[in-house]
Amino acid sequence: MVTRFAPSPTGRLHIGHGWSALMGQDLARELGGVMRLRIEDIDGVRSRPEHVAGIMEDLRWLGVEWDGDVVFQSARLALYDAALGTLKAQGLVYPCFCTRAEIAAEIAASGSAPHGSDGPLYPGTCRSLSDTERARRIAAGYSHCWRLDMAQAVAPVGPLTWVDMDHGPIPAHPERAGDVVLARKDAPTSYHLAATLDDAEMGVTHVLRGQDLVAATDIHRLLQALLGLPTPVYRHHPLLGDAQGKRLAKRTGGISLAELRAAGTDPGKLRADLRAGRFPVGIRILTP
Repeated sequence: MVTRFAPSPTGRLHIGHGWSALMGQDLARELGGVMRLRIEDIDGVRSRPEHVAGIMEDLRWLGVEWDGDVVFQSARLALYDAALGTLKAQGLVYPCFCTRAEIAAEIAASGSAPHGSDGPLYPGTCRSLSDTERARRIAAGYSHCWRLDMAQAVAPVGPLTWVDMDHGPIPAHPERAGDVVLARKDAPTSYHLAATLDDAEMGVTHVLRGQDLVAATDIHRLLQALLGLPTPVYRHHPLLGDAQGKRLAKRTGGISLAELRAAGTDPGKLRADLRAGRFPVGIRILTP
């Protein structure tokens, strides 16, 4: 068994990260496996070296141990580019030149834009551009991302499933996500492509992550089918929130492990509490 904990170095870890990391470690140890640490640092704007150091400091303080070398996504860009090239050769991706403002305006004008788990879906504006026009814009230096042509991608693979550790086979419905971004304008990959490739290359057999990523698992299952990659087993744990029911996130604050350490919290007791489902005052499990 190989599990992994894969934080982004865009801030300090909060209590929810610590809970997830402990679950990943415990799952691996229970079955004689290993847990790897992956730093998802493809965001060149928000990723910071000091946050990488902070992540490792926080995990060691909490008593979370990883196995092997730390994997950095920023060192694996060639792998992602090669996979994107494979999808390009299959005619399954296309360049998208739209800005966020243009997408929002088109969605607002449509009045009936389809929605996915994260809101309105991309309306497919650039999907209909001719190859000639795409090449002209790229040659002219137009900023663009690369999107998966979802309709073309799902057609050859047929029905897909992935296995949940607790609930068994789950039907995958990647089409509900629309034409997702596989390479961003500011990075040669995206979360979906990088995480899928990394899990395969690292030999991850069991992915433990939050319930907010269930829809992403459908997309990753499709990419595994398209690229001939193995499919791990998945478990999606509940999310933690504050007293008002707002999900914990780095950008909105929350009790960080660094704050707990500075306050003199006993890490051994905190580990025991988290394993027992006991959280600091004001923190609770959110219901789906």
